[in-house]
Amino acid sequence: MTMSILALPDLAYDHLQDPAEAHRLIGEARRISPIAMGPHGPEVLTYDLVRSVLRDDRFAMPKGITLASQGITSGPLWDRTIKGLLSLDGEEHHRLRRLVCKAFTPKSSARLRTACVDVITELVENCIGAGRCDVVADIARPYPVPIICELLGAPRQDWKRFSEWADDFFKLFGWEVADHETDILRAWDELDAYVDDMAAQRRHTMTDDLISDLIRAEDDGDRLTHDELLMLAGGLLMAGTDTTRNQLAAAIGVLCDHPDQWELLAKHPELAPGAVEELMRFSPVIFATMRVAREDVEIGGHPIAAGTMVMVNTASANRDAAVYDDPDRLDITRKDAPAMLTFGGGIHYCLGTHLARIELAEALSVITQRIPTAPVAGYSPWKPLMAITGPQTLPIEFAVA
Repeated sequence: MTMSILALPDLAYDHLQDPAEAHRLIGEARRISPIAMGPHGPEVLTYDLVRSVLRDDRFAMPKGITLASQGITSGPLWDRTIKGLLSLDGEEHHRLRRLVCKAFTPKSSARLRTACVDVITELVENCIGAGRCDVVADIARPYPVPIICELLGAPRQDWKRFSEWADDFFKLFGWEVADHETDILRAWDELDAYVDDMAAQRRHTMTDDLISDLIRAEDDGDRLTHDELLMLAGGLLMAGTDTTRNQLAAAIGVLCDHPDQWELLAKHPELAPGAVEELMRFSPVIFATMRVAREDVEIGGHPIAAGTMVMVNTASANRDAAVYDDPDRLDITRKDAPAMLTFGGGIHYCLGTHLARIELAEALSVITQRIPTAPVAGYSPWKPLMAITGPQTLPIEFAVA
């Protein structure tokens, strides 16, 4: 088993700021072997193996996400993180998914479509007169928080507070958690207190928002506890903010590099849903997710010992030529392609996929129609690729109508 692991090709892209170079290195490794040795352990690279591992009960999400890998296995942050939906497996996870799934249906997400259009239109209009902006700072970063607030039933005057909480929460998903533990816990406490107050109000007067939906959630007589409701609301802010911010900025950057695709989408906004799928396949902001082997297993002809951390490289799977025709080509009209795996798979498949797709589709439609000719983009380095990544900045210039 040791010789087999040592024989794997090395793969290191965590030091890069250019996603195109990372995709090139990952592609080279995938052509050599379905598994490579990355900086945090074996990385599964092919579409079929990635999809298989995500659905295999012999692999579990690590408790505490990346905390144990960073030497944090106790304390208040550990205690909170292991109670989150991402850290749970088995019946406990299935129970919570059953209770909350009705709050995340296509119908419940679609009621936010108008809010998405209104928010992105206001953000774009604020930039149009100047003929230039930073997509990250001026559009992508402020976009998702108002939508999450609308979903939760929080008023506009609290948007800034939610944005600051989200900034601190997402330090939990990096590889320097110990440096930010105080900020993460403070934000978590403040959000819990806020949602606790909202829940107390909703129990007296139900409204058409997620907090009310979670209070009403029931499955065969089972209901969420108060602590579970707080946990899920906090998880929504974590899962629904930074991912959308970064994915929108990444999508705009790619479209700037492919002006024919920008102009095609501007002329045919009905292509927006398909464009979201293709852009998330081509330029995802989550390159890989983690799993731990529950027992000794074999994948791709390589034995993996129980307890081994395995990186499941969904970005690699999305570029696998064995399942995608010309995978390094961006085509927003791509037909009959296998499902991209950026939203994950198996029991941890993203709960918020319907809302994320709506947010991105409406944003791309408004932006490309309001700026019908693809802007010229400046230098756009990316954040570290081993966490939730995306452009640090994306300066664009465009003609003012």
